[in-house]
Amino acid sequence: MIGRLPILDITPDNDLGPVKAVPGERFTVGATVIREGHDSLAAGVVVYSPKGRRERLVPMREHSPGTDRYEAEISLPAEGKWSFAVESWTDPFLTWHHTAQVKVPLDQDTALVLEEGARLLARAARRVPRKPVLTVAAKTLRDTSLSPTRRLAAALTPEVLAEMERAPLRELVTRSQRTSVVVHRERALFGSWYEFFPRSEGAQVDTAPGHEISGTFATAAKRLPAIADMGFDVVYLPPIHPVGTTHRKGADNALTAGPGEPGSVWAIGSAEGGHDAVHPDLGTIEDFDAFVAEAREHGLEIALDLALQCSPDHPWVTEHPEWFTTRADGSIAYAENPPKKYQDIYPLDFDNDFEGLYAQILRVVEHWIDHGVSIFRVDNPHTKPVVFWERLLADVARRHPDVLFLAEAFTRPAMMRTLAKIGFHQSYTYFTWRNGKEELTDYLTELSRETAHYLRPNFFANTPDILHAYLQNGGRPAFAVRAVLAALLSPTWGIYSGFELCENTPAAPGSEEYLHSEKYQYRPRDWAAAEASGESLTGLITLLNRLRREHPALQELRNLRFHHVDRPELLCFSKHRPGAGPTDPDDVVIAVVNLDPHHAREATVHLDLPSIGLTRKEEFKVTDELTGRSYTWGADNYVRLDPATGPAHVFTVSGR
Repeated sequence: MIGRLPILDITPDNDLGPVKAVPGERFTVGATVIREGHDSLAAGVVVYSPKGRRERLVPMREHSPGTDRYEAEISLPAEGKWSFAVESWTDPFLTWHHTAQVKVPLDQDTALVLEEGARLLARAARRVPRKPVLTVAAKTLRDTSLSPTRRLAAALTPEVLAEMERAPLRELVTRSQRTSVVVHRERALFGSWYEFFPRSEGAQVDTAPGHEISGTFATAAKRLPAIADMGFDVVYLPPIHPVGTTHRKGADNALTAGPGEPGSVWAIGSAEGGHDAVHPDLGTIEDFDAFVAEAREHGLEIALDLALQCSPDHPWVTEHPEWFTTRADGSIAYAENPPKKYQDIYPLDFDNDFEGLYAQILRVVEHWIDHGVSIFRVDNPHTKPVVFWERLLADVARRHPDVLFLAEAFTRPAMMRTLAKIGFHQSYTYFTWRNGKEELTDYLTELSRETAHYLRPNFFANTPDILHAYLQNGGRPAFAVRAVLAALLSPTWGIYSGFELCENTPAAPGSEEYLHSEKYQYRPRDWAAAEASGESLTGLITLLNRLRREHPALQELRNLRFHHVDRPELLCFSKHRPGAGPTDPDDVVIAVVNLDPHHAREATVHLDLPSIGLTRKEEFKVTDELTGRSYTWGADNYVRLDPATGPAHVFTVSGR
C-alpha cells in the first residue's frame, strides 16, 4: 500500500540480499518523492544501527529542480548489519516561506500571512527553548510598529533558516520500508592480491626425467617477504590438495602424464586425501600452519582456492558415488566444456544428496578457516546451484563474519550479478577482455555506478588460464598499461606470478593459454636474475601499491570519473575523495594512459573540474608519481605519452 506521501524507486537496492558497503564508504541514497498540490515537500535518509536504533536523519536534496528525485550521501562507520529508510514530510514553514515571499511584497493578506508565520516559529521555538532566535523572530513578525517588509526579513535571516533546517517542522511524515546494508571489513572492497603456486617455489626441475622435485610450504614461504615488499595484502594459493593419478594431465595439457609429472592442481583428491588434506609433496598441515603464520608476520592474508570438483581418485568417489553423475554405461561423467575435455576431473552433482554434500563442503570450509584461511577464491561457482552458495555464504557469515569469498565466474552477466547479489563479497570480471578506450569506459561506468552496491570487482591483470593477446603482442609496455589500469580503476586488483616478469608466450597462435602452463607442471623462477636484468615490473607494481595505500581516493569504486581526451588511444580518469576540513583535505588522483603499447600518442585532455572538486577556471599543481615531475594544469591540458619511456601519467593534485 502506498504511503500518504509516496516514496518510490529507492536506490541502492538489492532484490536478492542486502546492499554492500565497508566502514566509511560513501554511497548515494536516492528516491522519487511526490505529493499532491503545491505545498512544500522534504525528504531524508534515516540510518538504523545494527541493533535497530535510529541513529540519524540525513537531509536529502532534489537532484535537479522539477525531477522529484531526492538524494543524499551517507556512510556507515562500522561493520555489521545496518539499514536505512527514506522519510518524506511536508514542511509548513517552507510552505509559508514561499507564500510569504510572494504575498507580502504584493500586500496580499499581509497581516494574516505574518501571523501564520509567527505561529509556526513559536511552535518551533517550544521544541528548542534554548534557541531564542526563533522566539525573537516570532515576536518580530507580530510587531505592528515595523513595516511588513522588516517583519518578514526578521523571520528569514540565515540564523532562523539554519535552525529551521536543522530541526524542521514535519507533518504527514511517511516512511519507506527499510533497506538492509551489510558492512563488511575493508578487505572486501580494497586490497592487492598476488597468486602463486607453492609447488613451483623451490622446485627442482633440472634433474633426470621423472625425478623432478616439488617445492614445499617451507620453500614457498621464502617468497613471502618479496610479495609483501611489493605492497600486496593477500596471497592467493591455487589448490594445495593431493592430486589424482587417473587420467592425470601432463605438461602442456598432454592427455597422459609422464613419469613424475605433477598433474593439474585442480584434479583434487587421491588415496592421500581430498579437500581437507594437503599434498604430501608440499608438507604437512603443520607446515601449512607455519606458512600461514609466516604470511601474517609480513602482513599478508591467505586466500585459498575452493574448487568443488574431484579427481577420479578422490575418496568421495568411492564413499559417496551419489555425489556424482553416472552415465548410461555406468561410468561417472567427467568435466567437459566442449570441445574441451577434462578427463581428470569429476564435477559434483548436487541434486542426489544436497544435504549430505552441503554438510561435507561446509565442514571443509570450516576446516581451512580453523587453519587460518580468511578468504576463499571459489573456482567456477556458476557451475553449482545458486541456492547452494546462498546458503553456504550465509552460514559462514553468521559464524565467521570476517571470512570473504571471491567468485571466479567468467560467465554470462546475469549469473555473475546473481552470485554477487546472493552473498559473494567480490567477483572476477571481464576486465581482461576490455582493452580499448570505449569498452573500458562503458564497462567501468557500469561497475562503478550500476552494480557497485552489490558487485565488487577484483581486477586480475592475468591468471594461469588467461594470457590475453594484448599482453602477448604488446610487450613490456602492455604489462605496464594493464598494471596501471587494474591498480587504479578498481579498489581490488591482482596479478598471477610471472606478470612482473612480463611472461607472454602463448601455447599456440590464437590461444590464451600459457606455453608450459604452470597448471600442469612446475615453473620455478629465478627472481634474482629477473631483477638484475632490469626488465622486471617490480618497481612499478610496488609504486602502484604504495599509492593505493597512501591515497584514500584509490580505495573507493563509486568515485570513478572519466574525462574527455581527443584521441581514441588515450584514456583519462580520476578518483576524488572529498576531505572533511583543513586537517583532512581533498584527495584527487588523475591518470592518463596510452592504451597503444606500440606508438607514442599526443592529445589534449579536457578535465571535468567540478567532478574533482575544482572550479572550471581554476589552475592547480599536479605531480606525476611515476616520474616525480610537476606541472600546472587547468581544464585543458596537452599530453604526450611514449610507451618506450612511460605509457602513463599518474598525477596527484596539490596547490589548490
